[in-house]
Amino acid sequence: MTEILPSYVRDAWWTPGADAAASAAEVRDASTGELVARVSTEGLDLGAVLEHARTVGQRSLGDLTFHQRALLLKQMALALTERKAELYELSARTGATQRDSWVDIDGGIGVLFTYSSKGRRELPNAKVLVDGPVEPLSKDGSFIGRHVYTRLPGVAVQINAFNFPVWGSLEKFAPAFLAGVPTVVKPATPTGYLTEAYVRILVESGLLPAGSLQLVSGSVPDLFDHLKLGDLVAFTGSASTAERLRAHDSVQTGGVRFSSETDSINASVLGTDATPETPEFDAYVKQLVVEMTSKAGQKCTAIRRAIVPAASVDAVIDAVRARLAERVVVGDPRTEGITMGPLASTGQRDEVLRQVRRLQEAGGELVIGSTEPPSGVEAEGAFVQPMLLKFTDATAPAVHEVEAFGPVASVIAYDSLDQAVDLVARGGGSLVTSVATHDPEVAVALATGIAPMNGRLLFLDRDDARSSTGHGSPVPHLVHGGPGRAGGSEELGGMRAVKHYMQRTAVQGSPAMLTALTGVWHSGAEARPYQAAGEPHPFRKSLAELRIGDQVASEPRTVTLEDIETFANFTGDTFYAHMDEAAAAANPFFPGRVAHGYLLVSWAAGLFVDAAPGPVLANYGLENLRFITPVSPGDSIRVELTAKEISPRETDEYGEVRWDAVLKNQKDEIVATYDVLTLVAKEPAPVPAGVE
Repeated sequence: MTEILPSYVRDAWWTPGADAAASAAEVRDASTGELVARVSTEGLDLGAVLEHARTVGQRSLGDLTFHQRALLLKQMALALTERKAELYELSARTGATQRDSWVDIDGGIGVLFTYSSKGRRELPNAKVLVDGPVEPLSKDGSFIGRHVYTRLPGVAVQINAFNFPVWGSLEKFAPAFLAGVPTVVKPATPTGYLTEAYVRILVESGLLPAGSLQLVSGSVPDLFDHLKLGDLVAFTGSASTAERLRAHDSVQTGGVRFSSETDSINASVLGTDATPETPEFDAYVKQLVVEMTSKAGQKCTAIRRAIVPAASVDAVIDAVRARLAERVVVGDPRTEGITMGPLASTGQRDEVLRQVRRLQEAGGELVIGSTEPPSGVEAEGAFVQPMLLKFTDATAPAVHEVEAFGPVASVIAYDSLDQAVDLVARGGGSLVTSVATHDPEVAVALATGIAPMNGRLLFLDRDDARSSTGHGSPVPHLVHGGPGRAGGSEELGGMRAVKHYMQRTAVQGSPAMLTALTGVWHSGAEARPYQAAGEPHPFRKSLAELRIGDQVASEPRTVTLEDIETFANFTGDTFYAHMDEAAAAANPFFPGRVAHGYLLVSWAAGLFVDAAPGPVLANYGLENLRFITPVSPGDSIRVELTAKEISPRETDEYGEVRWDAVLKNQKDEIVATYDVLTLVAKEPAPVPAGVE
C-alpha cells in the first residue's frame, strides 16, 4: 500500500498511525490515474504546530538580521537548484509539461533569489526597519517621531491552491522568512506531494533555522481555532472558501490578519488599432493561446475573457484555431511532443466541464474544441481539450462570473473603448488585465478606466512582445493580487510583501531614545566630534571601530566672488544666479549672486575627508540632497558629518556607512543637508612587517 505523505512539524517528519490509512485521501497521477500518495493528518496536534512556530521559530529567526535571512534564502535557492531534476520528475505526475514545471519550480526558486538580492540591497543589516522621514514634534528638536516596522510575533500560515505547489508556496514563504516570521505551509491535497518534496530538500540542506518552516500534508479542520493576535493567514483558492475562512472569529474579532488571492475572471483587450495585419494582433493571439494552455489553463491569472473589437472577432477566432492546431498537442507530459498536459485531477476535470456547460447554457457558443475527451489519451487521465466560446451578448452575466478553471476562454465583442472598460469592470475585480495596442491614446483611455479594477496591467505591443513576461506571469518585483472578486489583497511587490508580515508602529521620543530604538543616528542625539574626543578621524576607523554618532565637525571656509567665478568658468555652469548680480537680485530666492550648490558640496567633501588610504574604500553615493539657505560671497560654510547608519555586508570584507551631512553658514543657519554613502572595511588593515 502506498505510504501516507508525511508532514514536517516541530522540526521532525511525522505520519499518522496505521489506522489512518483507511480514511486517508488518495492522490493519483493526473495522466494515468496511478496512485501516487495517501494524505491524512489524523492525530496531528495543530495547536502544538503553531506554538512551535511562535516560540522556537520566532527565537531562531529573531536572532538573525534582514541580511542574514536574505543570505539563507539564496542558499536555499541554490540547494533547490541542485536537486530540481527530482522536482521536475514529480511535477510531471501533476500533469505539468516541462514548460509548466519551469514556471512553477524555477519560478519559485527565482522568487527566493529575488528576495535574497532585494533584501540585501534594500533593507538594512538590522532587525528593525525605519519607514519615512523623521517628524519634528517640538520646536527645540528634543521630541521627535517616526515610523518603524517590526516583525509580527506569531506565525504565517499559508493555505495554497493545487495549481502551483512550488511557486505558490515559495512566493509566500520568501517575504515571511525575510521579515523574520516562521511559516506553516498547508498545500492543496492533489499536488501536495510536490510541496513535500521541496520542503524535504530544504530540510536535508540543513539551512532552515529551527521552527522556521513547517509542512502540514492534509486537512486542517481546527486550524483557525488555534490562531491568535500576531498570526497571519495567506490564502489562495476559491472566493467561497476565502469568505468562509474570513468569517471565523479568529479573524473577525481575534486580530488574525487574513489575506486572500481568489477567483479572477481576467480579461485581455485587443486595442482598436490592433487590426489583423499588425504585430499587436499577432502578439494578442499568441498570448491568448499560451494562457489557455499553460498549466492546462489552471492559473489564477489566465485569460478568461478575450475582449475584442467587433470587427475583429472572427479574425481572432480563426487565428486562435490555427495556432492551437499548429502548436498544441494534448497528452501525458512525459511523452515526446506533448505541449499541454491534463488537469490536476479527474475531479478538477469534471468541475471544468460542468462550468463549460454553464457557459453554454448562458449563451456561449463553443467555436473551438469540444467537451469530449481528446483523442489518443488514457481514459483514467484528467484530460480536456482547449475550448474557446463566443458570446453574442457581451453583457451576459455568466461570461463575467463563471470561471472554468482549465483551458477555457470566451470571446466577447466591444464597439467603443468605453464599452471595453465596462466589460472589464463586469468581472468584479481581477488579478490582471492585458491590453494589446501600439496607440498611447488607446492605452491611456483603457488604463484610466480599468486600473482601479485590477491588481496588474500589462500593455503588449511590438516593442515589448518578445521581452514581456506575459499576461499570466506575476513577478516578485510587482504586486500580485487584485480588488473585489480577486480577493482584495496583495502578495509579492518586492519589499511591500515583507512589510505585510510586519507591524508599522509610530515611535515618539527624544533623538537619543529613537537612535537607540532604531539603530539610526538622529540629529540631537549624542555626537562625538573626533577633535573634541581625542579619537582618530572617523575615516580612520574600520566598521569594527566605528560607532553611530562618530562625527567630523570642520573649521569654517570663506566663499569669495573669485571662488564662484572660477567654479563657473571651470565647470561651464554660468547660470545667471552665479554670474549676473542684477538678474540674481531680481530673483526672489536670492539676495544677489550666490555660490553654486555643487561648489559647496565639493568643498564640504574637502572639509570632512581624511585623504590617506585607510578603511574607507569608496564614496558610492549621495542621497536626499537639499539646498536650504543661499550662500553669498563673503559667507563662510562648515560641515558636520556624523556616522548615521552602519550596515556590514554578510559576504564581503566591507560594509556600508551612511553619514549625515549638514552644511551651516557663519550664522549657524543650515545651508544644505544630505546623506553621504561610503564603503568601509570591516577590520583595520594589518600593519606591514617592520612598521611600528
